[in-house]
Amino acid sequence: MEEKPVDKELILKELANFQSQDCKYSEGRILGSMCTEAHPFAKEVFCKFLDSNLGDPGLFKGTKSIEDKVINSIGKMFSLDNAYGHIVTGGTEANIMAIRAARNHAKKYKNISNGEIILPRSAHFSFKKAADMLNLKIVEANLDDNFKIDVNSVEEKISDKTVAIVGIAGTTELGLIDPIDKLSDIALENNIYLHVDAAFGGFSIPFLKRLGYKFPDFDFSLPGVCSMTVDPHKMGLAPIPAGGIIFRKEEYLDVMAINSPYLTVKKQSTIVGTRLGASTAATYAIMKYFGKEGYTKIARNLMDNTIFFKEELKKLGYKLIVEPELNLVSFNHPDMDTKQLANELESRNWRVSTSSCPVAIRVVLMNHIKKEHLKELLKDLKEIY
Repeated sequence: MEEKPVDKELILKELANFQSQDCKYSEGRILGSMCTEAHPFAKEVFCKFLDSNLGDPGLFKGTKSIEDKVINSIGKMFSLDNAYGHIVTGGTEANIMAIRAARNHAKKYKNISNGEIILPRSAHFSFKKAADMLNLKIVEANLDDNFKIDVNSVEEKISDKTVAIVGIAGTTELGLIDPIDKLSDIALENNIYLHVDAAFGGFSIPFLKRLGYKFPDFDFSLPGVCSMTVDPHKMGLAPIPAGGIIFRKEEYLDVMAINSPYLTVKKQSTIVGTRLGASTAATYAIMKYFGKEGYTKIARNLMDNTIFFKEELKKLGYKLIVEPELNLVSFNHPDMDTKQLANELESRNWRVSTSSCPVAIRVVLMNHIKKEHLKELLKDLKEIY
């Protein structure tokens, strides 16, 4: 820290220099991110609520009311009339909260200690963080031939220590939807908590259904589903950080609650204490701004781009790993090593990512990737081929 104050313009100039080193969504070359640029209206609202703290909701009753409305609205998107939950930093925090709720619930009502969670190999790495923090053992279920969770493997791995089963609605690496309906049956039959990680698919699947896309049930319409993660800062176009955790019952929050005696509300269930209310307000605003109709148009555009891209890849001779279910395309060169292909694309200033299960180039067709960007990418892929 400097001894004396520094002129504001000098500070801004220095910050601009740092920011110039960042990748920009607007350039359309960030191909592997599941986040995107927030909508300008959401940014405007975000700034208005920068000083609100949902960690002490009695001081910010209006912002807390907004959160209640947001959670209720998201719950209704997923067939739940009375939803409980919070807007948090993102899918990682939401998944940790869900697993903590499952662990505490199993400990209280089933007297399970040293518990285990069953999840697919395709699960997000946040569950490894959750297991580490909560002293739980991860039991990996196998994937079937379509890279979705093998329900027979899940059944085989259930034990008297199982506190939760996890299914994914929009896998990080392939954008696939696990057979949540079958997991729901298994969870109910064995009295086990079922969490659905729909961080990626949550703000697209309901709207794609409106367009006629066929998806199996994956939400609270299934009686075995206890909680869901959904991220408004992905296809919802809210600013980072805006993740969501939705619970079927209030008791799942209650089993995590600890006393917070010096605050205006005397119990707190979230992982963090201080929570920025700006994310909640921006999420509320952008959901109202777009409505179902607006989000359906966004979903249609993203899938149109996805279909265009995957068809052009086929024409060039690239190998698709799976037929895309959501706006994510994973592929490989028929002869070239995946790492080599990634390096070739990086050398042409494309910011790509590779999946690990299976190893492939993955392109997430987010809102910042326009058709003209895809045409430029396909031109380079043709030259590389």
